[in-house]
Amino acid sequence: MIYRGSGRRLVLGFKHGDRTELARPAARWMARAGRDLLAPGTLIVPVPLHWRRLFRRRYNQSALLARALAAQTKLEACPDILRRTRHTGTQEGRGRDQRFQNLDGAIAVHPRHRERLRDCKVLLIDDVLTSGATLAACADACLAAGAADVDVLALARVVKDG
Repeated sequence: MIYRGSGRRLVLGFKHGDRTELARPAARWMARAGRDLLAPGTLIVPVPLHWRRLFRRRYNQSALLARALAAQTKLEACPDILRRTRHTGTQEGRGRDQRFQNLDGAIAVHPRHRERLRDCKVLLIDDVLTSGATLAACADACLAAGAADVDVLALARVVKDG
């Protein structure tokens, strides 16, 4: 969905308003939109939150989407395969280049899951795609660990006018 109006309100309610029950219907939408990406053997991987943000929010919205999508599609999800190695703060208010710079080196594969990615097809899951910086950092980490292919699927996409 486009991240504005009702779509934005829905995502913000899910992300910041404890509306975790939205994960299942959102995953159904995502499964429909991303059906070409959901091949057998695909590993579903959510974008990680830094532990401080996870502690404050109490849940990772991308992990909830990943679990719900995995349940819908009978694919495997691994919610802790990626981790944020440092607190990056909010990306809000940053320009595209600043977003990429802020995430440089901030995402890594958890050492105990490194082998799991070798020659694997990965589907990264996030709630909102803005500049692509977060998903690019996640994809880079997966590919560096030996993933064969990485696709991305987001619940909402920021679209700039004009």
